[in-house]
Amino acid sequence: MLRPFAALAGALSCTALVLSLSQPVADAAPQQFELREVFSPDGTISKVKVPVLPDLPKAADEILAQIGIVHETGPSTERFDLVFVGDGYTAADLPTYERHVREKWTELAQVEPFKSLTGHLNVWRVDVVSTDSGVDHDPAQGVRKDTALDMGFWCQGSSGTERLLCVNETAAKQYAALAPQADQVIALGNTAKYGGAGGPVATAAGGNAQAGQIAIHELGHSMGGLADEYFSPGDPYTGPELTEPNASVLTEAQMREQRVKWHSLIGQPTPDGGVIGVYEGGKYQERGIFRPSQDSIMRTLGREFNLIGRKAMADAILAKSQPPADLAALLRQLRLLPN
Repeated sequence: MLRPFAALAGALSCTALVLSLSQPVADAAPQQFELREVFSPDGTISKVKVPVLPDLPKAADEILAQIGIVHETGPSTERFDLVFVGDGYTAADLPTYERHVREKWTELAQVEPFKSLTGHLNVWRVDVVSTDSGVDHDPAQGVRKDTALDMGFWCQGSSGTERLLCVNETAAKQYAALAPQADQVIALGNTAKYGGAGGPVATAAGGNAQAGQIAIHELGHSMGGLADEYFSPGDPYTGPELTEPNASVLTEAQMREQRVKWHSLIGQPTPDGGVIGVYEGGKYQERGIFRPSQDSIMRTLGREFNLIGRKAMADAILAKSQPPADLAALLRQLRLLPN
């Protein structure tokens, strides 16, 4: 099907926590920076500071694109809808794009809780056509391509990290809105070079087999509201309790006493290895914040969601879709209830 959508002004966005790192001077605005997640091929994750880029408007008055069905199980009003958009794929590249989408969806569908909840998901593919094949700064910095979503490594030259693959998020969402519904958007770039980035629109290199893990990690944030579980040395956290389900300032004794956070799962085997406990180090702080397991995908790519993450993701999907008749059986299958 071919769907039009009125174009709005776009911004090459790397949305995250915005920090002012320089002092304002007369008649000049201070340089604004934001923190972006960067993913290494070995699975480690870190944060880097990236300058906030100025608005880059899209010129088109109307957007047209074909919509393809990747996985459809029911009406969008009763399903969680995942939408892929692509950048740097010419009309001749669309078969490659379709293959990249199916590979990424196949990988995602093997990860719990998606694996057990495939019947509650719809997956759409928006065939975004670009003038040029590829993305900016590939294979080398300074190479420019005329593409629909302005994807580029080095976060379009604004960062010192090559594998940071940024996208015009407004444009990506405009194209994704052509699908029946878009509860979550993933943008794939036509490149085999490892890269991706987090944000409201997760990005990943379509032709790189390892990059799918980036999208899965980012869905943990955008779908499940999960905190990152990695950390670095620094002063201990002394702030209030955290809102994310997988991060807390409470010790195991405090959780058990107050019957909050993941107290009911403590001691249970967790899919990412070991048992659920209260392990110090999480949400970027080495001390003062606790995480539920030693090494989930929210800490290291290539791992599974721990039980707390698995529950948060399942809750997000089931909040949009029709719950199964035997919900208890499904929860036992996900290891969220004892057999």
